[in-house]
Amino acid sequence: MPNIKSAEKRVKVIEKKTLENKAVKSKILTYTKKFKTAVAQGDAQVAEVAYRDVVSLLDKAVADNVIHANCANRRKANYAKLLETVKK
Repeated sequence: MPNIKSAEKRVKVIEKKTLENKAVKSKILTYTKKFKTAVAQGDAQVAEVAYRDVVSLLDKAVADNVIHANCANRRKANYAKLLETVKK
């Protein structure tokens, strides 16, 4: 337990930010599952809409420093490949 008042505040702030970051990551996983389900079913239109949603969430997460930019770019590239397989 911190002894200094500023350290106590930092603990509170970190706990709050951790919850916010977990919420963002959970939302990304939820939309990713929707996208992968649409790909597995072969529904190109639903997959394309879900792809746009996932990419948007990933870009927002990068802007808020929730995930690293390279991680988001790698995921977007992999999802784009999956989307192309459904379109063909």
